[in-house]
Amino acid sequence: MDRLSALDTSFLTNESSASHMHVGGVCIFEGPAMSYEDLLEHVSSRLRLVPRFRQKLAYPPVPTGRPFWVDDPDFNLEYHVRHSALPAPGSEEQLRKMAARIFSQQLDRTKPLWELWLVQGLTRKRFAFVTKTHHALVDGVSGVDIATVLFDLKPVPEPAEAEHDWRASAEPSGATLLAKDAEGVLRTPLHLLRRVERAVEHPRATVRQISDAAEALAEVGWNFANPAPKVPLNVEIGSHRRFEWVRGDLAQFKRIKGALGGTVNDVVLAVVTGALRRWLHSRGVRTEGMELRAQVPVSIRAADERGQLGNRIAVVRGPMPVYVEDPVRRLEIVRGGMEGIKQSKQALGAEVISRFNDFAPPTLLAQAARVNFSTRLFNLVVTNVPGPQIPLYVLGRELEDIFPVGFLPPNQALFVAIMSYNGGINFGLLADFDTIGDLDVIASGIEASLAELAEAAELEVQAEVEREEVAPA
Repeated sequence: MDRLSALDTSFLTNESSASHMHVGGVCIFEGPAMSYEDLLEHVSSRLRLVPRFRQKLAYPPVPTGRPFWVDDPDFNLEYHVRHSALPAPGSEEQLRKMAARIFSQQLDRTKPLWELWLVQGLTRKRFAFVTKTHHALVDGVSGVDIATVLFDLKPVPEPAEAEHDWRASAEPSGATLLAKDAEGVLRTPLHLLRRVERAVEHPRATVRQISDAAEALAEVGWNFANPAPKVPLNVEIGSHRRFEWVRGDLAQFKRIKGALGGTVNDVVLAVVTGALRRWLHSRGVRTEGMELRAQVPVSIRAADERGQLGNRIAVVRGPMPVYVEDPVRRLEIVRGGMEGIKQSKQALGAEVISRFNDFAPPTLLAQAARVNFSTRLFNLVVTNVPGPQIPLYVLGRELEDIFPVGFLPPNQALFVAIMSYNGGINFGLLADFDTIGDLDVIASGIEASLAELAEAAELEVQAEVEREEVAPA
């Protein structure tokens, strides 16, 4: 029985009938779809690599800590792997609407928290997967590693290793869960004692760590004193979703950052900022002096932890200067703000809070979850996940595109997820159905903001060439 981490538990406590905490993606493949039976066999052959996908949640009768993952004795693969088809003509718009409906439904907590949909009938003889996994099960960065268990690096699938018939471990009784829960609570003082012992053995390092942690928590407190502005993104949301996507060229983003400075992530944040500026203006919202605040997840997963399930992330508050009209200046402000964050201790502060929550009882965990997604701190989530830069295949079919799908915390009507893959970089926009009926305005705004920066980068490159030509030898 594996106990959920504090952060994983927060995704459960923060979930409601309107705010669903599952994530996933829409994967589009070239060629005819495999049969449903072949996909079932393929998934079954790889499940041994992700044993958590055959486990469900188990709660002690009197919870004093966090729930556990336990084997599901009634696991049925056909429940989790589903089969559907688009009606003619099978457009991408129809696929987006179908994905939005899928993500409007909560996962059943009495079963393993994931679904995989095979969707046939897409135009140009293509098909799609829609994947849906609860955030408590896996985070974005490790999700890239785990997702690859279904993929191969070559068109010819790697032969699956033979697996003995899987048998679930006996489902623990309420008394067993209660005893295991109590064991975890009793072990907490021992963890604290070991920390005290290490502090005594290494006093100088301890002083530095305490000082850094205090500074980090002070920066988190400063963020509370400087709340995010109130905008139409931050309202009560419902359970239904809209989904849009935008395709991009990773090389173009690299040319922009090479010419204008910053990182690809800075360019991404500047592009989204420009799109939101246009959207706010279309709503009649004045943006003079307004800076939105984006929750930007940062992986704190160590190199030797890659491929493990569970969340190892902290969050920082990224600047979105929607008050700036000039796209180049907008990028400069984003770049400067993100550099300042990297030099600050914001991420460390979030990690310190996360470590504290490892010892916190459920009521404090629930409060911490609300703090993590507070609209006082953030207007929306913008996350950029680096994916593999080589083609991937499933049963000989090449993955053409992948569009990530995030989740909507309470009172946040938009989530922007970005993922790069094989030379492309795609934006997935998930929104509340009733609040943002004009999601296409944000999507077109991303394209327009990117075009502005690309033009500015090209002019900068030309100017640099001219400067070199007139410079003395």
